[in-house]
Amino acid sequence: MRKLDERELQIAKALIRNPRLSDNRLGELYNIPVRTVSRKRARMEQEGLLRYFAEVDMSADGTGYCTCCHLYIIRFKVGVTVSQIQDEIHDEPTVVTVFTQLIRESYVAEIDGRVALVMVVEGTSDADVVQSFQDKIVPSLQKNHGKDSIEDISTIRLLGRVRILRNYLPAVNMENGMMKPDWSTDSIFVA
Repeated sequence: MRKLDERELQIAKALIRNPRLSDNRLGELYNIPVRTVSRKRARMEQEGLLRYFAEVDMSADGTGYCTCCHLYIIRFKVGVTVSQIQDEIHDEPTVVTVFTQLIRESYVAEIDGRVALVMVVEGTSDADVVQSFQDKIVPSLQKNHGKDSIEDISTIRLLGRVRILRNYLPAVNMENGMMKPDWSTDSIFVA
């Protein structure tokens, strides 16, 4: 565990607000020497503490490619291990796959001592999501882990996003792809 110092906290909060800020601008905003900003930012990036993401809104409000999504919980039988799932993910080809096209996000989980995958699957309709899950995702998982590897599947239809990565509330504090300028820095959480 590493505790961020005061300047690192300032830098992190500013980058949560606007990840496109330059080191020069960060230094100006917080009265931190630019070399200090560059050094601290680079260190946090190298340590994996700072990560940057870009997202294209493919929902009905964006490109319209994905107008509905379901959360799936796939529980595997005893014997399927976390390392098998992680190896499968690491071996995923560096091209667009079924998983890339259909899954917005996913997590390795544990349910009652068994390994599980939790994934948000998107599509153009409820029927499309179910069809894609059954025709594409399930066969792929069975190919990697065995025909009888899936013990149970649960699903929940997701109606809308509320919060992303702790600090982002798309309907409340996001505007033009970034956090609104008037959103209080005091409300940004970094630990």
